[in-house]
Formats: sequence, C-alpha cells, structure tokens
Amino acid sequence: TGWLCSLAVSDDLIHWEKKGPILSLGAPDEDDSKSASYGVTFHENDIWHLFYLGTPNTSPAPDRIPAFPYLTMKAKSESPSGPWVKQKGVIPFRTEADTYYTVTASPGFIVKEDDEYLQFFSAATNSDGTKRTLGIARTTDLNGPWAIDPEPIVPLEEQVENSSLYFEESNQTWFLFTNHVGIGAGEYTDAIWVYWSKDLDEWNPENKAIVLDSTNCTWSKGAIGLPSVLKVGDRLAIFYDGIEGNSTSHMNRDIGLAWLELPLAVPGGGIDSSR
Repeated sequence: TGWLCSLAVSDDLIHWEKKGPILSLGAPDEDDSKSASYGVTFHENDIWHLFYLGTPNTSPAPDRIPAFPYLTMKAKSESPSGPWVKQKGVIPFRTEADTYYTVTASPGFIVKEDDEYLQFFSAATNSDGTKRTLGIARTTDLNGPWAIDPEPIVPLEEQVENSSLYFEESNQTWFLFTNHVGIGAGEYTDAIWVYWSKDLDEWNPENKAIVLDSTNCTWSKGAIGLPSVLKVGDRLAIFYDGIEGNSTSHMNRDIGLAWLELPLAVPGGGIDSSR
C-alpha cells in the first residue's frame, strides 16, 4: 500500500463523503510503484485528464511518505468519479540533471491560453539543500510531452510548492496560490501565499502576500499547505491541509476551508486576507 489519489464528494463543500482511492500503485519497475498521489485535473472535450504525482521511493512503513523523485504521470476518464485509466505511454515531463527541477517535477494547475496549455508545476533541486519553486511546462497536446521553461517563475529561494490559479476579471489579474515550505525547524508547509500578475509568463516575487498562516488560521498552527481554490458565488473558496494544534507532521492531516470575498484586489500592501 501507499499514498494514493482518492475521491470525496460534497453538496455544500463542508460535508464530504469519502469514496476511496481512484488509482492503484504501479508495478515494482514503474515510476508510481510506491505512490500515485496528488492529482490535478483538466476537463476538455468530454474527457477528464488527471496529472498525478508518482514516485518509486517512500519512507519506511507504516507512514510511507513519498520521497524524491517526485514525477508527473497521466491518467484519463470520462467522468471525475472514474474509472480512471493510467496512460503508461504518456510521459508529460520528468526531472532533469543540472536544472531547477532535478528531484521534483510534479503536477500543478493547468491554464489554457489560446491553443497552448500551461502547467504550473512544482520544481525542486537539492544540490545545496532542498530548494523549491514553480515552473511552467507547455504543450499543445494533453496526451503528449510538455516543454519546460528554462527558468522558474520565481527564484528557488522563495521555497514554494503546489499551485492553484484564479483569474480576476474585474482587474484582469491572475492570482497564483501556493504553499510556502518553512526550513527553520525541519521542512514543513507553514503558510499559503499568493502571487499576482497580469501576464502568465511574468511573475515578480515581490508581488505576493500571505493568505493563511499560524497567525490567522483558527485550528492548524503548524502545518498549512496544498492550496486549491474555487470560485463559489461571490467568494473564493480556499481548500488546504493542516493538523489540529502545533504539529508539523506529514501524517494525519485534515482538509480546511477558508474564504476570500470577490473581487480580489491588489492594494499597495497586498491582498486583504482578513476578509
């Protein structure tokens, strides 16, 4: 067994019914032999595309926490509830030596711009301690290979991973939600950040704000990470993971929900995350 993509369904975003895993582990010689987890979906032409994290390495039992390399793999379905079919012949992109993604090239949010798809994937290298950032991979075929931009969207020193984007029509601005990885007392996700830009190809690391951390989260004071945003009426829902209290463990995390009022604005000091 190991960490797997799973499905839960809800009518109100508050109460969820767990349906169980939608993927299984790969064969011993496959890249997802130890984990097939963290899936990012994209729906087009009646097909659901799932890009998920695969790895042949984990920590020992019983936790089996996924370990480097973090790779991007592919599955598809005619319904979000499945069944999902792994596309073993599709290799979206992989880690590569002497780059900013030597140990991590794992899936991220997908935006379609004209005829091109942009995937804001998680990247990391550990040549001098693990450093994390986000990069853009591009393709015109969701079932084909992706080309990775030579430079990340923000410096590795930002220490961020995972992505979820929202476009604010009122000011024509993209908001990219991500989690920061604290490195002070051991590496763990400690906050949700947001970057903003009017151009998907140009991101200024100074244009960011803290959305959620231990100072304004009411229940999780240690681990806060893995954001996913969804517009619901006149608000933006932010789903994230955390643990009750001060724990920073990777295990036994719950899913939290926070809200931002729409439209999102970019004041001089950043976004008002207290709304």
